[in-house]
Amino acid sequence: MKKRVVVTGGSVVSALGNEWPDILASLKAGKNCIRYMNSWEKYTRMNTMLASPVDFIMPDYPRKKIRGLGRVAQLALVSADRALANAGIKDDDPELKNGRTGVAYGSSMGSIGPLLDFYSMLFQDDVSKISATTYIKAMPQTCAVNIGVFFGLTGRIITANTACTSSSQAIGFAYETIAHGVQDIMLAGGAEEMSPANAAVFDTLFAASCKNDTPEKTPAAYDKNRDGLVVGEGAGTLVLEEYEHARKRRANIIAEVAGFGTNTDGSHITQPNRNTMGIAMKHALKDSGVDSAAIGYVNTHGTATDTGDVAESWATADVFQRPIPASTIKSYVGHTLGACGVIEAWISINMMKEKWFCPNLNLNELDPQCGPLDYITGSGREINTEYIMSNNFAFGGINTSLIFRDVR
Repeated sequence: MKKRVVVTGGSVVSALGNEWPDILASLKAGKNCIRYMNSWEKYTRMNTMLASPVDFIMPDYPRKKIRGLGRVAQLALVSADRALANAGIKDDDPELKNGRTGVAYGSSMGSIGPLLDFYSMLFQDDVSKISATTYIKAMPQTCAVNIGVFFGLTGRIITANTACTSSSQAIGFAYETIAHGVQDIMLAGGAEEMSPANAAVFDTLFAASCKNDTPEKTPAAYDKNRDGLVVGEGAGTLVLEEYEHARKRRANIIAEVAGFGTNTDGSHITQPNRNTMGIAMKHALKDSGVDSAAIGYVNTHGTATDTGDVAESWATADVFQRPIPASTIKSYVGHTLGACGVIEAWISINMMKEKWFCPNLNLNELDPQCGPLDYITGSGREINTEYIMSNNFAFGGINTSLIFRDVR
C-alpha cells in the first residue's frame, strides 16, 4: 500500500530572504531582487548584465566537514541544516544514521571555479591548482553527497541533475521513495550558484533579458513586452517524512505531498512542448487522486521567455479548462535553475498556509498569445484552498508537476 508523505520542515537561501516572515514581507512589498552586474561588463559580446545574486555568508562549520564544498554545495548544506532544524531533527539524531534517512538533491552542475582549475591543467600545462577537493567541488552530485557526509546519512542517495527541474524531480523522487516504504525521511531539494556562464547559456539563445538600464522591470513573465529570463542563485531543502513516522515523533506536519508527475517531450532540447507539459500535470493529478477542480492555485515555471510562457500557459489552460489563479516566483528572484523547483515549492506551500498568493511582478499587458489563466496581479490574492500545484520545465524537454495538500 502506498504510504502518505508529508513535509515536516523546509528552508531556503534566497534573494527574497531565508525565513518565511522575511520572504512574505518581500513578496507583499513587491520586492524585485534583480541587479545590474558590473563585474560582467568585461565579457565581450555579452548582452545581458542582469542577475539575482544572494548575499550569503557561510556559517562557521568545522573546516574538516566543509573543505570539499564549493559555493553551490555550501548553499545546499546551509538550507539542509536549517530545514532539519525547522523539522525538529537535531544533527546528532540517531534517525539520520539508521539507514532509513536519505537525500535527493540536484543542481545544473557543480561549482564552476574548480572546472577552471582543470582548464589550467589541460590548456596551460599547470597542475598546481588541482587539489584533493577540486573534483569534489565540481562534480554534479556535489550537493547530495556533501549533505549526506555532513549529517552522516546512510540511506538512499538520489541525484537529479536535470537543469531547471533538478530540485522538483528530487522532491518527486524522494516522495516516491518514502511512499513505497524504502525510506522514512528524505532531505530533498536543489541549489545553484551564481555564474556569468549560466547567463551566457541563455544569452546565446537570445532568451536572456537585456533590460540592463531598468533591472526592476524584468523578468516580466506573460507580459507582451517581456524580453527573456534573468538567472538567479540560491538553494532550498524540504524534509519529507512518512506520515505515521512523523506522527509518532510528534512532528509539525506542514503539508502533504499529494502527487507527482514527470515526463519528457522527446522532441526538442530547448523548445517546450505544450502537449507533454500538460501530460506531466495530468500524471500528478492522477497520482494525487483529486480532480483538477480541487486545485486552487498553480505556481508556474514562468521564465519570461517567448516560447516557454506561451507553451506553459496553454498547457495549464488545457488541463484545467478554467482560468486557474497563477503566478511565478521568478518575477521576484529570477530563474534559480536547479534550485527553482524547491524554492518555489516551499514558498507556495507557505502561501497556501497563509491563504495569500503573490502577484506576478511586471505583468502590465498580458501577451494575447498566452493561455487564458487567472494571472494574479496587483496586491496578490487571498485564496483558501486545500491543494496547490507547482510546475517546472527544463532543457531536454523535462517536465515536472508537484501537488501539495494543506494538512488542516
